[in-house]
Amino acid sequence: MSDTIPSTETSDSRDPAGPGTGGITGASILLDTVTKRYPGQRKAAVDGLTMEIPAGKIVMLVGPSGCGKTTTLKMINRLIEPTEGRIVLDGDDVTKMDGDALRRRIGYVIQAGGLFPHMTVATNISIVPKMLGWTKERIAARVDELLELVSLDPDLYRDRYPKELSGGQQQRVGVARALAADPPVLLMDEPFGAVDPITRLRLQDELINIQNELQKTIVCVTHDFDEAVKLGDWIAIFTEGAQLVQYDTPERILAEPANEFVENFIGAGAGLKQLTLTRVNEVELASAVTAEEGQLASDVLSRLDEAQHDHAVIVDSRGRAIQWLSRRQLGRIDTISGDRDAKLPLVGDRATLNDALDTMLVSSVGAALVTGRRDVFLGVIDVDTIMDAIGRAHSNARTAHASGRPVGVNTGTIDLRDAGIDGRQAGE
Repeated sequence: MSDTIPSTETSDSRDPAGPGTGGITGASILLDTVTKRYPGQRKAAVDGLTMEIPAGKIVMLVGPSGCGKTTTLKMINRLIEPTEGRIVLDGDDVTKMDGDALRRRIGYVIQAGGLFPHMTVATNISIVPKMLGWTKERIAARVDELLELVSLDPDLYRDRYPKELSGGQQQRVGVARALAADPPVLLMDEPFGAVDPITRLRLQDELINIQNELQKTIVCVTHDFDEAVKLGDWIAIFTEGAQLVQYDTPERILAEPANEFVENFIGAGAGLKQLTLTRVNEVELASAVTAEEGQLASDVLSRLDEAQHDHAVIVDSRGRAIQWLSRRQLGRIDTISGDRDAKLPLVGDRATLNDALDTMLVSSVGAALVTGRRDVFLGVIDVDTIMDAIGRAHSNARTAHASGRPVGVNTGTIDLRDAGIDGRQAGE
């Protein structure tokens, strides 16, 4: 067993709202002294890697270029065959399984979604279910269910082709396709690296919402340490040859880097990263006056007067924010339209406060609209709320430091039962 397996002492700290409605649907993964050597190369690309990935968690693989992150990821579904060692998925040694059958049990997402350009969105999503012999009715229902899950209206998108989608929409379809056959494991290789920063934040929020609902086991490669902190329940930091330097929660890695290599990899601003681990759903949101299509603008203005607010949030029939209108805008119209503002400053309730601040930079009112599951509007967050939360976090950190109470240590051990893995599942 490796001496760089994480402690699970704080494994629930990143999900204050509790697990999704469906419970854990992911599977545990064990990499047992896995090695990959390529012919003609003196050093192994991956050299004797041992690590356990608990079921239902997101594990982020980070490290410098060429350290073996993607090789490790691709060995899990045997797109790359390991030279030595074994990989155990929910008790089954995948190195002894048929590769094609294995890959149908594991979702795989790459940059830009990897969609087939000559196929519609629905056809792209239904590829694996068709291979598994699902009926047309079951496939059609699953396509619509998954499009809803990734916040794409099935009526608008199921018959479109990839070229008719934005980069962010293509990536959402790629995630939907990977989830089509309800696999327990989802592998993601730099999934959001090819989109603009604002779309990237929204896709990250979407993945967090999806994971909170489905509780899959997700292994993700990224070069962005901030992304690893935001998304990961655990972060595995590699050096050359996929040697694990530290494997722990984001909080512990930021508070107690294992060595100078980790400190340098985290880079400047580690203190700020520590403070912005707070999620939007951990702070109190402001209420808002809401209205729907067809309502009289004069009635909405009257409610704004009663609430002493300056803006009204317009929501659709599913409770999703589509407009954010000022008093001046409302004074120019008679009735509320159903038009959708594509530039609304939206932030998911499980996003970090740092993300919320980034979103506010593009907002003319210095605030953002907070959304929850399926993009339902929850409330408003403003700069003052974030500054108060950061101030409290900073004060708590100083109190903990003054009292000598540790704020994070890499214990180097893991209790398999606490991680949701027993000896039988781990193949031991």
